[in-house]
Amino acid sequence: MNDIPICDGRVAIVTGAAGGIGREYALMLAAEGARVVVNDIGAARDGTGRDHSAAEAVVDEIRTAGGTAVANADDIGDWAGAERLIRSTVDAFGRLDVLVNNAGILRDRTIANMTEDEWDAVIQVHLKGTFAPVHHAAVYWRERHRKEGAPVDARIINTSSSSGLWGNIGQANYGAAKAGIAALTIIGARELGRYGVTVNAISPHAQTRMTEGLRERTPEEIAQRHPRWIAPVVTWLASRESAGVTGRVFEVGGGHLSVLEGWHRGPEAEPIDDVHRIGPVLQDLARRARRNADMRGRDLD
Repeated sequence: MNDIPICDGRVAIVTGAAGGIGREYALMLAAEGARVVVNDIGAARDGTGRDHSAAEAVVDEIRTAGGTAVANADDIGDWAGAERLIRSTVDAFGRLDVLVNNAGILRDRTIANMTEDEWDAVIQVHLKGTFAPVHHAAVYWRERHRKEGAPVDARIINTSSSSGLWGNIGQANYGAAKAGIAALTIIGARELGRYGVTVNAISPHAQTRMTEGLRERTPEEIAQRHPRWIAPVVTWLASRESAGVTGRVFEVGGGHLSVLEGWHRGPEAEPIDDVHRIGPVLQDLARRARRNADMRGRDLD
């Protein structure tokens, strides 16, 4: 058993870290030697309200256990707020090595019933709330790379979802954001690798405040969805050991540990520029293509 903390000396931000899997990430990162910024505005599941005490409570847990942490209440869906988060982390600890984008809200509704506000709020927290911290962290790491003339050995870990990767009825806003985060992860890995930054994502299955009450689960399913199955993956991805892994989305929890494979070109045909002849060819391509996945990652019936 290796007793050396795998994140010793690392400085990590975890957004949405006041509860659920974000809290587990913060606790495990700190236990493995990282200095942690616990970012959370303390909103309810739908994004309303503010309560900074929950983030402070996680910081107290970390400090009681002998770790180092500070609380942060900047809104990561706000451009200036995300910039303050990155800047204040560097000011507090002298550097930033790991960014874990975990914050999120839910406002589920079918497409025909969804309001503009329900769409905008979820997209802002999830998609913009991932891109804005990534952007400001990338700027910081690019400048550090230029100054030091060496790879910065940094990590970004985003949070996607089966709702975005496979599609879930009633979650058009959430699913669209999570699909966008998966694409952002792949693009970020390609762009930021030159600075020594890896970018990965997880698609977690967890029983938290965000998912409670969405459907009935057996005690076994609830146990499989405990955040303890997810935190080790994020903590390892945050470590120096993960330098060779980037641009990947890992499915974790709920009895799963797998790497997901993205879009690939399926059946093909010769291009046709005649609308009266193209229909049967498109029907044939659709028939021969593998079916889309259901929420279990299996072909739809």
